[in-house]
Amino acid sequence: MATLPIIKYPNKSLRRKSEKVKDVLDPEIQKLVKDMIATMKKNNGLGLAAPQVKKSLRLCVIEESGTVYVFVNPKITSTSRKRVIAEEGCLSFPGKFIPIRRPEKIKVRYLDEKGIKSKLKAEGILARAIQHEIDHLDGILMIDRIRD
Repeated sequence: MATLPIIKYPNKSLRRKSEKVKDVLDPEIQKLVKDMIATMKKNNGLGLAAPQVKKSLRLCVIEESGTVYVFVNPKITSTSRKRVIAEEGCLSFPGKFIPIRRPEKIKVRYLDEKGIKSKLKAEGILARAIQHEIDHLDGILMIDRIRD
């Protein structure tokens, strides 16, 4: 597993909307997943989206409470009405932490690293991390979420 260079803001590639992954089992995608997990861990990140390593693909990885999640082509299918403000950081914004309001709970549909259709109900830090990483896949950065 290799660690990949992380793109930092204001690199314009962070603003691109990502393409769907066509074949999760493609050896290049499988290697990218492993390399992204290694990169996230080496940089003490909670999550990492493919656009942050200069791959315009709908793919992100998150590690929360010792569990590594791989989300391929994720889509949030519902969110709770209740919104919570919490500080977020980002590997593309080293040392910056910004309070952001997000839904407390979400449901997400995705393919896992084996290409299996999956659903997850998430709340708390995991829900926040999923929303943050999916924002990256849509070219949305945490600074876009700042409220006056």
